[in-house]
Amino acid sequence: MSEARAGRSLLRLEVTEGIKRYILANKLRPGDPLPTESDLCAALGASRSSVREAVKTLHALDIVDVRHGHGTYVGRLSLSALVESLAFRGLLGPESDVHVMADLVDVRELFERGMAERIVAGLDGERLDALDALVEKMRADAGGAEEDFVEADRAFHALLVEPLGNELMGQLSMAFWDVYAIVAPQLQMATREDRAETTAAHASIVHAARDGDPAAFTRAVAAHYAPVRRRLAAGPAGDAGDEDGGG
Repeated sequence: MSEARAGRSLLRLEVTEGIKRYILANKLRPGDPLPTESDLCAALGASRSSVREAVKTLHALDIVDVRHGHGTYVGRLSLSALVESLAFRGLLGPESDVHVMADLVDVRELFERGMAERIVAGLDGERLDALDALVEKMRADAGGAEEDFVEADRAFHALLVEPLGNELMGQLSMAFWDVYAIVAPQLQMATREDRAETTAAHASIVHAARDGDPAAFTRAVAAHYAPVRRRLAAGPAGDAGDEDGGG
């Protein structure tokens, strides 16, 4: 039985790779239709069951989009699978939460500090005004629900990297924020004081960008991540015994 299962897994992998090669060879783009199931079977020399299993695998990875009653299309090729994997890893337990969040903070800060000069150069007056408006929204939400504050913070960072024109970096930045939004409540990441400090750091980021000062921008980015770094160093809220570690 184990040999039979291994054989099916290998066959599914071969058909999955065959569909990916078909997409590349035919230069299909997101949203383009794939051949019908029977045509894929003929093109790949595979059975219907193998093609169906392969399509399910690719659908889970967002490489293909199955629209019931309409057909199968090339997917958005998003990072949803990465988000789900990281979030699940973070939700396995408090220790995993801390490690995942620490990794996310390192990578996101590396992105923004490393691209400081290009970000500052690319932010025009309209985008800077929009960033200021998000800072004001964060200031208004600082004493309210954490979800509202995080949403404004996420929008801020999406707009921050937008002028780079780097689609992958934008997707990664937002993917990491999606993981943050899922995992952070488990750690009770932000107090009101933390939110106020974070909001001030965002205001400093915009101010530095308006001044065309990458060095000040870099310092403001570091200040933005300081509260969450302190919270991570302190460990899960439940460790102290006086709070519930849940979200």
